[in-house]
Amino acid sequence: MISPANGITDTVEPWLLLAETADYLIINKPTRMLTQPGKEAHKTDSLITRVCQAFPEARIVHRLDWDTSGIMVLARHSAAHRALSIAFQERQTEKRYIALVDTCPQPESGLIDLPIGADLNHRPRYRIDFEQGRPSQTRYRVLETHPQACRLALEPITGRSHQLRVHLRAQGHPIQGDSLYHPNAAQHTRLMLHAEELAFPHPTTGQRQTYACSVPF
Repeated sequence: MISPANGITDTVEPWLLLAETADYLIINKPTRMLTQPGKEAHKTDSLITRVCQAFPEARIVHRLDWDTSGIMVLARHSAAHRALSIAFQERQTEKRYIALVDTCPQPESGLIDLPIGADLNHRPRYRIDFEQGRPSQTRYRVLETHPQACRLALEPITGRSHQLRVHLRAQGHPIQGDSLYHPNAAQHTRLMLHAEELAFPHPTTGQRQTYACSVPF
């Protein structure tokens, strides 16, 4: 395993192989790990760097934020990469995330439909931007209520950067442990956001494939 000193990856938790086919790999990415290397010299360590040590042919199809954990699909050859990339671009995929917030939103289920754009004065943050933001939609549903947290299921319809985090913050319910959007992020050891389930058309047959990854919190 590559040492965290070689990049900004800040975890000793390994990536996990959940499923392997001739066309793709299903991976569980830990929190505090880049999906792919950044341009800066200190961002060389990443999920794809580590996966390629075991599967040199692996290719990135989509990304999770550095501090978001959970399920990802990686292509194993160019035809699969092309087919899976098109599926993500054309919204033929379905994704379900689990998040913890301080208090439950009202109503307990609904659609957040707010445009998102870069916050140029506070990079790398994003914000709700009704003038220049891109259309963004997220479905949410309350799963459980606890004294210190509310557990939500989130289904992004669009795939904007930081979409779930920005949408929940805009509703007054920032995700626990979010160092960019929660005022008391230090109260938690990690961002409480996990990609639990992913469905997509098989890159060869087109049949629907669904995979799940247990939530660590």
